[in-house]
Amino acid sequence: MLQSITNYEHLHVQREDALLWVRISRPQTRNALSRAALAELGAVFAAHAEDSALKAAVLTGEGDKAFAAGGDLKDFAQVRTVEDTTALFDGAWTALEHVRRFPVPVVAALNGLAVGGGAELALACDFRVAAATASMGYIQGRLGISSGFGGGADLMRLLGPSKALLHVLRAEVLDATQARAVGLVDEIAAPTESLESCVRRFLEPMLRQTPQVIRAYKALALAVRRGTSINELQRVEREGFVATWNHPDHWAAVDRLVGRDDKESKR
Repeated sequence: MLQSITNYEHLHVQREDALLWVRISRPQTRNALSRAALAELGAVFAAHAEDSALKAAVLTGEGDKAFAAGGDLKDFAQVRTVEDTTALFDGAWTALEHVRRFPVPVVAALNGLAVGGGAELALACDFRVAAATASMGYIQGRLGISSGFGGGADLMRLLGPSKALLHVLRAEVLDATQARAVGLVDEIAAPTESLESCVRRFLEPMLRQTPQVIRAYKALALAVRRGTSINELQRVEREGFVATWNHPDHWAAVDRLVGRDDKESKR
């Protein structure tokens, strides 16, 4: 069942069973990320973080031209002081941190161009599924700046510091095939396949898992990304194991398996 959530000016948000769909809806700017749009992104992911029935979220852009064509330069042109620049970074970082820390997987559905801050937003997600015509790149250097949403660290973690440094200093835009080859994209839609169909195909095996299993593994992934200590990793993995082991879904699965084995043993 599809339910629209209409409290946002720059986003189109829908809930479909265990999936949350978030669409950046600023086609007149190629879905560029203004400060207001970033604040709404953070708010929507924060608002749904406690929804225990969710299994995944999909973040995409409106239309077929751009996922997010960087920051909104007209809006950002007003930022002229050190204090305002610091506030811009902190606000954008906080917004993307809500995406990074969302307790279930977030898939960036790259429907088109994802560059600059748009590429940073894509890397704040757990996975990236791209249309065949999509492209992405950290091109901030072309404007004489470095990454401003915290996505530089995400790129370093994903590719490793050497490959990431090469990518940001070249400031190149990669097509979908090139992006997958270097590890930025996880899946590409076939030429005759819609991006939505590709996303659903990509998510299908994950959605077979129970919400509590998904959340346990996402928590562990977050802990590893944060470089936490071995003791903290043990705590996170233990908590997830204890919670999922004692959930009724686990015992139902055990009963099904034991019942099947008993039937086979009596043949």
